[in-house]
Amino acid sequence: MFEDRVDAGRQLAERLAYLRGQDLVVLGLPRGGVPVAWEVAQSLGAALDVIVVRKLGVPYQPEVAMGAIGEDGARVLDRRIMSQARVGDDDVRQVEERERETLRTRVERFRRGRPRVPLQGRTALIVDDGLATGSTARAACQVARHLGAAKVILAVPVAPKDALRDLEGPDETVCLSTPAHFTAVGCHYRDFSPTSDDEVVVLLDAAAKRWADGERAGNAPDFDGDVEIPVGAQTVAGHLYLPEPAAGVVLFAHGSGSSRFSPRNRYVAQVLEQAGLGTLLLDLLTPEEELDRANVFDIGLLAGRLAAATGWVLERPDAVGCRIGYFGASTGAGAALQAAGQPGAQVDAVVSRGGRPDLAGDWLPAVTAPTLLIVGGLDTQVLELNRQAQDQLRCPSELAVVPGATHLFEEPGTLAEAAALARDWFVRHLLPGTAARDGAAAAGGMQ
Repeated sequence: MFEDRVDAGRQLAERLAYLRGQDLVVLGLPRGGVPVAWEVAQSLGAALDVIVVRKLGVPYQPEVAMGAIGEDGARVLDRRIMSQARVGDDDVRQVEERERETLRTRVERFRRGRPRVPLQGRTALIVDDGLATGSTARAACQVARHLGAAKVILAVPVAPKDALRDLEGPDETVCLSTPAHFTAVGCHYRDFSPTSDDEVVVLLDAAAKRWADGERAGNAPDFDGDVEIPVGAQTVAGHLYLPEPAAGVVLFAHGSGSSRFSPRNRYVAQVLEQAGLGTLLLDLLTPEEELDRANVFDIGLLAGRLAAATGWVLERPDAVGCRIGYFGASTGAGAALQAAGQPGAQVDAVVSRGGRPDLAGDWLPAVTAPTLLIVGGLDTQVLELNRQAQDQLRCPSELAVVPGATHLFEEPGTLAEAAALARDWFVRHLLPGTAARDGAAAAGGMQ
């Protein structure tokens, strides 16, 4: 059982470590395969791209594939199926014209004008979040080879044994789990939340930028890795990204039942990173402490841990002089505001997303950092709590309501809007006088 696609990607990357240093392109299958592929590409130091394919279905039985198409005119046909189904070239042409238009639209959406990463003579590592029947994976392998890949490897976290055994196309297949009782890919994840187009776009943009920066610098000087942070007698885990040079860093305080692997907060972090900001996603509790639900709602404890993590960041030589921001979600917003209200707090901006700022209680009037409260328009109870909390704030503050959004911002486009609001707030207060790197492009990708 995988926690989520991030966890699956990291475990898959460990299994694929032998590929590090090879001439490799990691290709995620949209949508759900891209977050998994992101983790693999980051770990292997490889370029990340998508492989967009469309199945060509038999006209009167479209679930049966007679071929597939990909970018740059790639087309593979199964002549055996065509013969059995008595499908002629004219029939294929009609189906392809329809599917080619859909493919073109998806490519434009995901690439936004970027050229495809060349596969000629290279190893194509195709990654998905799981494999059920294998038809899409088979088509992707065929298209990758058609586009010039010298070797094709398929890697998935989970798949049924039968599908792997009957799979044709890859030169090599890597699968972490082949459960005896396979029902659906999502059954093997604790969190199998849908991956949005916006998340795919942000991940691809961030990967392209980091790869380009690395090529310009020879080796990317940015720090991007897991860290352990001492907080009193305990040590908590986090993931830190620091651009070079770093001017502002945003620390994430997660809500109850969430962690540094939260897909929503990781999505927001990617948006901030594209704008030139550093990020620290951290667990404010140890795994043992999380077993006691009372700790999850101990705002004082969480605020103290956040303040300790802030001190740890500012003591790093590569973060000297950085401005600090807090991004709090749900109960984490209460912890962020309580930490920001403490005497001597070194924080320059706060954003709450679907948060409970009221949990900061008497600390609210002491907050001096500019604060943005983002609430879903359909999250009526939390919206009222935010209005009451804003009345207690004495710092510059704004309340932004995202129409049509509920508490978790799961509705299409709502999380992207919240992320853009947070990005603009942090850029304004943490990068004064500095244009957000790729800010306009990031905004365009989330419309």
